[in-house]
Amino acid sequence: MVTKIFLQNLNYWGPRVCSPLPFLLDHARSFSLWSMKKDPDLESSLSRNRRWIVNNQIKNIILRYPAQVAPVKFIQKKFKTLDLKGKALNWLKKYPCCFNVYLEGDEYYCQLTKRMMSLVEEEETVKDIQEPVLVKRLTKLLMMSSNHRLNVMKLNELKRSFGFPDDYLIRIVPKHPKTFRIVNYSGRRSAMEIELLSWNPDLGVSAIESLGHSQGSEPQFSCTLPSTWVKSWERFCEFNATPYISPYLDTSHLVEGSKEMEKRIISLVHELLSLTLWKKLSIVKLGHFRREFGLPEKLNVLLLKHPGIFYVSNRYQIYTVLLREAYNGSELIDKDPLLVVKEKFGALMQEGLHEYNQRHHLMNLEKKRKKGTMMGSSAKKKPRSSEISEQDDHEGNLGGLLDPEERKRFYKVLFDDPAS
Repeated sequence: MVTKIFLQNLNYWGPRVCSPLPFLLDHARSFSLWSMKKDPDLESSLSRNRRWIVNNQIKNIILRYPAQVAPVKFIQKKFKTLDLKGKALNWLKKYPCCFNVYLEGDEYYCQLTKRMMSLVEEEETVKDIQEPVLVKRLTKLLMMSSNHRLNVMKLNELKRSFGFPDDYLIRIVPKHPKTFRIVNYSGRRSAMEIELLSWNPDLGVSAIESLGHSQGSEPQFSCTLPSTWVKSWERFCEFNATPYISPYLDTSHLVEGSKEMEKRIISLVHELLSLTLWKKLSIVKLGHFRREFGLPEKLNVLLLKHPGIFYVSNRYQIYTVLLREAYNGSELIDKDPLLVVKEKFGALMQEGLHEYNQRHHLMNLEKKRKKGTMMGSSAKKKPRSSEISEQDDHEGNLGGLLDPEERKRFYKVLFDDPAS
């Protein structure tokens, strides 16, 4: 509301005179990311499961440890890098379907459960099968870059989005010496790059062009906005009426700020998103490739001009761009095989957490019953307690969960680290 009033005040100047405060325009643009209408389904798809991310990192820590059995003390030391507080032992015990914690001597150890190891093996199998796909994906990224090179440190920030394994520099690049090579022209460690050695014209076809060819039509963007978004539809049709410009073409002849350059940038972002697993990317991380992909400084402003193609969100204070056409409601239409395995891991983790919560729920109820038995003799002196107890019976014997203090202790057991 504040932003709307602010922009209305700016519009007061209109085309009649130049604004005496040009810096206000830049300030207004800083609020522009809030202007896209929220889509509940797409916002739901952007929900990031922090527990999944942490447990996936713990899984990798255990797999790298000798015999794939890690002391809990060692995992505890890694908690700071995982941005976690509390005791590692308590965290690991919350996921019995994923982690097997046992005591040997005076020290606790942790290893992956059989079901978890089965998913790890399945993930490795999928990675081997998908390796040709990953090679093509990396090749296409390099083909779209201005000098056919990408900085390794920058690419590492997005490697999981594109499905590249952590060891892709060792696992994939050396196997294809005629396609890739590692270079470092400045000698600095941070300047290491992957360079494309050979151009593959068969891969220089975008997802938009491929769809157009299969349908026997000219390559065009698609729009999934509701018909009630009249103005957005009008702008989309006007934009779509101009010829499509492939992100794999040389753009040295295009003028910066022109409609042709805008078309090329939108085509490039669309292609980048189509190559990711979740069809979404962090705008901030994408902005790190401004020089390599010729992206504008205010990429977010440009993306917001095309709500029919992209959805921009600020969920968790992380600006993310998502490809609208890739989703049906909150679900991805086409899921990468690697993503299917990752979802199985998430389901296993949730199963373990549910088991943990149920067990502690029952323990809490049992403690409450024992406490109620011991205080039975004084029940007559406390009619309010009897009232609550009778209410508990009518509510399905919740064991005093309607009592605020008891509910507070209950949720502390479920979600907090017990003080010990």
